[in-house]
Amino acid sequence: MATAQLSHSIKIHKTSKETVFPSQITNEHESLIMVKKLFATSISCITYLRGLFPESSYGERHLDDLSLKILREDKKCPGSLHIIKWIQGCFDALEKRYLHMAVLTLYTNPKEPEKVTEIYQFKFKYTKEGATMDFDSSTSFESGTNSEDIKKASVLLIRKLYILMQNLGPLPNDVILTMKLHYYNAVTPHDYQPPGFKEGVNSHFLLFEGEPVNLQVGLVSTGFHSMKVKVTTEATRVSDLENNLFQENSTTEIAHQGLDFDEEEEECNNHIQRMNFAYSQQSSESSRKKRKVSEPVKVFIPDRK
Repeated sequence: MATAQLSHSIKIHKTSKETVFPSQITNEHESLIMVKKLFATSISCITYLRGLFPESSYGERHLDDLSLKILREDKKCPGSLHIIKWIQGCFDALEKRYLHMAVLTLYTNPKEPEKVTEIYQFKFKYTKEGATMDFDSSTSFESGTNSEDIKKASVLLIRKLYILMQNLGPLPNDVILTMKLHYYNAVTPHDYQPPGFKEGVNSHFLLFEGEPVNLQVGLVSTGFHSMKVKVTTEATRVSDLENNLFQENSTTEIAHQGLDFDEEEEECNNHIQRMNFAYSQQSSESSRKKRKVSEPVKVFIPDRK
């Protein structure tokens, strides 16, 4: 079988009574499992609630009172294999502590991939000394936080993601998906590519037709890893969303700089501007190395017509 079951990869079994996330997190291995599951659950949530795959492509799990849909291998829907392979590629980079950020992007014109509809950013940070505080997030924990608190933060992140997905306007029928992976240059081999990915282009800008809004979904920190989720879309598509539910940055700027890892790492500031939106890197290419980027071997076009 070319691609292993995602549910197997993240050790989510068929028994609905089993918890989605680990019951305890006392070491780096348990933390890695937790972050993998949270990432896979988030991607599954996005693809399910955006109507990208049929019901048969998902298994059902329960987290408190939430009924979660988790992507699984569906031979009747080969497209699900694309996303599963992308997630597994992220798992490989996470295990090696290379992955800095995974960016899931939706666009409509294959000739103009820079003109986007929605952006989902997942930023990762690693530490052996314990979690650091993130002052841009409403949910962060210090080293020693118990597993129950981490679970509560994870549930809150998933709830907010669900609410956001349910309040977004419908996607165009001709939407295309891609995922770019950004790495920590100081530790990532120059020739490294996770399964399902190839060397990508570090884009200087992305474009929205309308005014974009940047929504902070949340941060979960385990003491060994942290994952922060941010969504960007056009402001008119989330006009009915409660403003106090999400932590918003200015609608004219995305803080796309990397989580601090090494002084040699590139810190890019990407700014969104109103007119057809420019999401541009302002850092000097002559003085800073471009961050290594991977992109899928093949983009994914859902059959939604």
